[in-house]
Amino acid sequence: MNILFVVPYAPNPVRVRPYEFIRTLVRRGHQVTVATLWTSEQERSDLEQLTAAGARVIAEPMHAVHSLLNSARALLGPTPLQASYSWNPRLMTHIREALQKLHVDAVHVEHLRGSRYAVGVRTFLNNAVLPARPPIIWDSVDSISYLFEQAVQTSRTLRSRLITGIELERTRRHEAWLVGQFERTLVTSALDRAAFVGLLNEYLPEALPALAERIEVIPNGVDLERFAFRDPLERPPATIIFSGKMSYHANVTAALHLVNDVMPLVWAQRPDVQVWIVGRDPTAEVRKLAEGHPPLPSGQPRVVVTGAVPNMAEYIQAATIAVAPLLYGAGIQNKALEALACGTPVVATHQATAALNVVSGRELLIADGAEAFAQALLTLLADPALRARLGTAGRRFVEEHHSWDAAVARLEAIYQTPPLQQSVA
Repeated sequence: MNILFVVPYAPNPVRVRPYEFIRTLVRRGHQVTVATLWTSEQERSDLEQLTAAGARVIAEPMHAVHSLLNSARALLGPTPLQASYSWNPRLMTHIREALQKLHVDAVHVEHLRGSRYAVGVRTFLNNAVLPARPPIIWDSVDSISYLFEQAVQTSRTLRSRLITGIELERTRRHEAWLVGQFERTLVTSALDRAAFVGLLNEYLPEALPALAERIEVIPNGVDLERFAFRDPLERPPATIIFSGKMSYHANVTAALHLVNDVMPLVWAQRPDVQVWIVGRDPTAEVRKLAEGHPPLPSGQPRVVVTGAVPNMAEYIQAATIAVAPLLYGAGIQNKALEALACGTPVVATHQATAALNVVSGRELLIADGAEAFAQALLTLLADPALRARLGTAGRRFVEEHHSWDAAVARLEAIYQTPPLQQSVA
């Protein structure tokens, strides 16, 4: 098949879903043209990995000032900021040209930030004369309004609470409308699908049964070679890793919770434990977490904030325990899946694991609240046999339920969805 894959940010191993979808589609014999944006030289360089994998890449620079102008304009209308933030008319021109020249079999558009391009494709297809009309598949990934509902109540950053509070109602209404515009809407979890169905019930109840059938769940996978299993007992004795993109507001809140609320309870009994916060773009609040702590008995820093690292897997494979202390979130948490794949024992909140078919004590430990979370960490630190058992079970779970090939096989079937005769107003 010939796939036009539109992503409003550069796919890379951090933005793992589009990155692995594209690479796996190419490996399975499909022609993939990626239309995307880059915001830094690092992101521009990241695109070379897709070219090396066999994808054709069309990319435009997206400067921060243009995103801010897009957001300012959006404040004057009904469209949420997220749907306007990444709009670039030059990229839309490239997309229209690709549709005219490439005999595209399916258009795949990712995220709410990419949805304006999907709407632009719908408008173009409604007016263009083409040999065949490809379906538009909108991969929402998560329900952003579901995420915002939680952030308004739980985020520890004032900026996040303010923005999500302003955006919540517009985002809810817009997400419901978007489902009616495209052949299929994809999400990563049943929880996000339920959130979308709830929006349809509220805003488009007369179209609910038909539109709900258009929403499909395709969970994230894990690169099992990159995130290879390492014996849980062949690790340093007392290191805890929290990984992810550290500018993402849910991760910022989780990092603050981990270091300020959970770890003092752990350090009271295990003063030798070191925390690694690993991931690109840490905010000032996250960077500050490395300050103000007495050193470990070994003389090493108690909290390490790394920023971007060349290979996340190496850090996860070296840690004693991986944590996902999220207080809110949506979709599937890649940090948990990647740690499970590496055989690193995981302690996570219910919120971080709600989209996974896991059982506390079988694949990982689930704990909510600072005291329970700290106790779970202390239990694992003191019990090598439990770490070994959970590490082995976690790897097996990922192998059985979260391969990228299985996810892309579902995509291939969805790409063959017949085109809509008309969208829902």
